Amino acid sequence: MHVSNQFSFLKKQSIYLLKWTFLSLLIGSLVGSTSAFFLVSLRWATQYREMNIWVILLLPLGGLLIGYIYYWLGKGIEKGNNLVLEEYYTAKKTIPLKMAPLVLFGTVATHFFGGSAGREGTAIQMGAAIADQFKKLFKLTEKDQKILLIMGISAGFASVFGTPLAGCVFALEVLVIKKINYHAIYPSLLVAFVADVFCTHIWGVPHTHYYITEIADYTVINIIWTIVAGIAFGITAMSFSLLKSFFKNAFQKIKFPPLRPFVGGIAIAAFVFAIGSTKYVGLGIPIIEAAFSQQMMPYDFGIKVILTAFTLGAGFKGGEVTPLFFMGATLGSALFLVLPLPMSLLAGMGFVAVFAGATNTPLACIIMGMELFGIDGGVFIAIACLVAYFSSGNTSVYSSQKKSNLKSRFYALLRIKKMPN
Repeated sequence: MHVSNQFSFLKKQSIYLLKWTFLSLLIGSLVGSTSAFFLVSLRWATQYREMNIWVILLLPLGGLLIGYIYYWLGKGIEKGNNLVLEEYYTAKKTIPLKMAPLVLFGTVATHFFGGSAGREGTAIQMGAAIADQFKKLFKLTEKDQKILLIMGISAGFASVFGTPLAGCVFALEVLVIKKINYHAIYPSLLVAFVADVFCTHIWGVPHTHYYITEIADYTVINIIWTIVAGIAFGITAMSFSLLKSFFKNAFQKIKFPPLRPFVGGIAIAAFVFAIGSTKYVGLGIPIIEAAFSQQMMPYDFGIKVILTAFTLGAGFKGGEVTPLFFMGATLGSALFLVLPLPMSLLAGMGFVAVFAGATNTPLACIIMGMELFGIDGGVFIAIACLVAYFSSGNTSVYSSQKKSNLKSRFYALLRIKKMPN
């Protein structure tokens, strides 16, 4: 009987490994290839815009075009990342495949005409939409669909940023309610590596590299300064989440949806030409790179916070993460004015810590920091991410995200209970 049970267990495990290995290879190759096309398109859009600044004048018309396309063809997918999260929590239906091409077009158009947005949201939506199609194709269960969605998020994130370990953990962590879906760990990790290999190595699409050139000594005072910086990063993350929600609610007052990005585009274009610079539009990668070696102005991160929240709140498409990198790196660089820590270390901590606070994914951001910058500054990165996570309040850039109990318990401990008379 014991031998029979062991054989049955091994059979189930073998089926599990074969099943999810096959799906990981299939989904990873598709999502990685899609991400490669997306990144090449973004690079073209950015280069064309920077060489032809006049196209920013067309941002209102670009917004109107994006608005009309989503109004006409985007029924059922308007929620974007929040739809992916909601489908994981409820598993009501399959995410429409049309989400992938529509969000890809909308994001490239947003960057082409000069909006301030990122790319992770697009990668997550494309990855989830592609992965979710295999539920019907292979007649999978609702439990399996949850794993498919985790795989889609993991593959999209990993291939867009070139960080497979962080992509795996991000997909698991961002969906946490009470505990991690342990059945999804293997497929989430494998699909992340496959997607990254296809994007980076097979299609040859490179990723931007950032460098922390100096690490501080591990002393008590430096840890205290790191905590102070982490609080600033967390407040920045909270401010962005609240502002994005504020602008979204404000634009909801415009009853005809296509007009929202049109009106927003007028304001953004006017701002860009008023300041005479495009440093705050698009992804802002050159500014992020510069933040590791050059002193940034104290207001740079604040302008990016407002402009990105306004862009996304108005209905333009794209993600939040790369702008969050911008906010964190420039804020860290500016903090060099008042905190006695190396500039590149502060920029690197901010790069991932603001992201951690805004998405409630501190573990993924700690891993991302080590993947991008190495393990030498791991302690500082970990402290900054955790402090930012706890100091960002009960907010998130994903309004449908269900928070883990860890944060709720932390804030419960801070409450002062009224003593009976």
